Amino acid sequence: MKTSRRASRMQRHYRRMHRAGGLNLVSLMDIFTILVFFLMVNSSDVKVMQNTADVPLPASTSNRAAPDTLIVQVTATRILVQGREVARLDQIPAETVAIKGLSEELAYLKQRRYSIPDTGLQVTVMAGRDTHYRLLRKIMQTCVDQDYRQVHLAVEQSREVGRG
Repeated sequence: MKTSRRASRMQRHYRRMHRAGGLNLVSLMDIFTILVFFLMVNSSDVKVMQNTADVPLPASTSNRAAPDTLIVQVTATRILVQGREVARLDQIPAETVAIKGLSEELAYLKQRRYSIPDTGLQVTVMAGRDTHYRLLRKIMQTCVDQDYRQVHLAVEQSREVGRG
C-alpha cells in the first residue's frame, strides 16, 4: 500500500525530530583549548614563597614581586638553605664574621652554576622580625663573600594605610 504525501512527510518529520542528538566536538575542543591557554597565561603571574610558621616576616608595603632565587631561611634555632639545615645558631661563635656551614653550602651551590654574572648571584634571606641584626649581618656578609652579592630580604606584604 502506498502512503500519501502527507503521511510520508509526517514520518520523515517524526524520524528527524525523535533521533538521538549529536555532539559537536569541534566546538567543545575549541572551548577547552581557549580555557587551557587562559589558565596557563594567568597561572604564571603567581609567585608564592614558602614560609614556615616559625619565621614571622616583617610587614612592608612593597609592591614588587619577590624574585625566584636561592632562599636562606633563618629560624629561631637554625639556618636553612632551600630547606636544608646548614648551621645551628647556638654553634655560631660570636667573634666570627662568616658562618662556616652557610659558606660551604653557598660555595657548593655556586660551583654547580655554569656562569656567574658580573653583578653576582641572587639570594633571598627570610629572617623573622626578632632576628638580631648581628646575625643578619653575618649571614649577608657570608653571602657576599661567596659571590651572592644581590641580597634580597623577604617581607610580608601588608596593605598601605590611607591618609585622610
